[in-house]
Amino acid sequence: MAFMEKPPAGKVLLDDTVPLTAAIEASQSLQSHTEYIIRVQRGISVENSWQIVRRYSDFDLLNNSLQIAGLSLPLPPKKLIGNMDREFIAERQKGLQNYLNVITTNHILSNCELVKKFLDPNNYSANYTEIALQQVSMFFRSEPKWEVVEPLKDIGWRIRKKYFLMKIKNQPKERLVLSWADLGPDKYLSDKDFQCLIKLLPSCLHPYIYRVTFATANESSALLIRMFNEKGTLKDLIYKAKPKDPFLKKYCNPKKIQGLELQQIKTYGRQILEVLKFLHDKGFPYGHLHASNVMLDGDTCRLLDLENSLLGLPSFYRSYFSQFRKINTLESVDVHCFGHLLYEMTYGRPPDSVPVDSFPPAPSMAVVAVLESTLSCEACKNGMPTVSRLLQMPLFSDVLLTTSEKPQFKIPTKLKEALRIAKECIEKRLIEEQKQIHQHRRLTRAQSHHGSEEERKKRKILARKKSKRSALENSEEHSAKYSNSNNSAGSGASSPLTSPSSPTPPSTSVEHAPF
Repeated sequence: MAFMEKPPAGKVLLDDTVPLTAAIEASQSLQSHTEYIIRVQRGISVENSWQIVRRYSDFDLLNNSLQIAGLSLPLPPKKLIGNMDREFIAERQKGLQNYLNVITTNHILSNCELVKKFLDPNNYSANYTEIALQQVSMFFRSEPKWEVVEPLKDIGWRIRKKYFLMKIKNQPKERLVLSWADLGPDKYLSDKDFQCLIKLLPSCLHPYIYRVTFATANESSALLIRMFNEKGTLKDLIYKAKPKDPFLKKYCNPKKIQGLELQQIKTYGRQILEVLKFLHDKGFPYGHLHASNVMLDGDTCRLLDLENSLLGLPSFYRSYFSQFRKINTLESVDVHCFGHLLYEMTYGRPPDSVPVDSFPPAPSMAVVAVLESTLSCEACKNGMPTVSRLLQMPLFSDVLLTTSEKPQFKIPTKLKEALRIAKECIEKRLIEEQKQIHQHRRLTRAQSHHGSEEERKKRKILARKKSKRSALENSEEHSAKYSNSNNSAGSGASSPLTSPSSPTPPSTSVEHAPF
């Protein structure tokens, strides 16, 4: 069987891209300091929450570690005298809550190891660099020609993926990059098929795929080696960053925001779409497109990290597209992620939020047309175009690509079937997550509407009307009983004005507003 219904042993079930939210529930003053009790929640489920206790000094330590990002974060200032006053503690609690809101809603900060460890120490206590080094050392026992030059600390955004600068012993000047990654929650291939497909990656030849020099895997992780590129990735070009710098330093707060030239946007976009179409036609799931996964080799873009989908790793943009139920296949995920990448190439920064209501001026209306088809409210609501459709749009249709390299990636039939089933399982988990988010959003909207000031006023008015109507009905009923009682008592006396056999005139009706 090509995939497993139950997660294989060693598989990491935790999806690191599911957002964490944090709310300070209370504070308690001890002898010389104040502790803040924080409720942390993963995703939308209240059941998936826990409490942590943090002091101001813990916040200060985290903030100092995040300074590498170059952001001005709103941590309340220190206060040495009067810091135990009740009013001050209440004001500081508000400030610390604002600080938590900022770091948990920033896409890059919220996914970094520092923030995860601060909010979820139980799940992020491991030293992943040490684990990676152990795995790499075991590999070197059987492959002694490779040698580690230095760890490339935190150059990527993934917590469970580590990088090392390498060299070959008999070619000491040549530099390579080794990447090691743990399994993720979307690993549905059997161990055998997984290892076979990983080892197949060096045979993949395509002008727009960055070549894998060596690849191997065991039942719990994979290790790949590629040539080191001094110029770095497409994101490094956009942000004018140094490839070896930590991810937070490179991309959190660029010094100069400037998009690429129109011709670069057209050429790079066309190359990326061509390789996506190639992978889709091969039945090879990708789902991991972003500017850091595109290596720049001269004027040529080459896609990186084909192994991510085999490992079952969640996408960089998952917290975005999991909000939209029409983005429910890996092909549509790739198209939506292409929209993010095109936005960065055009404006030199990511969009503030998605969907995008309106786009700033672009070098060409043809750029805006593609952005609207992938990032607008209408696109996110109704679904993504195909890669083939994007290739036909004016922005890319007139780009001439000159390459003599013939694409080659032979996947045995049995492994193609394994990939197909794994892809279906990945999409099934995404669809289920989107369904839960949609239901939660509807419930939240209903509760918010029910609790709004306007709704409370409406309910009060309706309650008053109902009370008045009830009182009126009781009054009429009482009058009718009293009238009948008088009629019965006077039946043997002088005749009333109206004979007993005459019909009683109908009472005047009162109109009420419908409920």
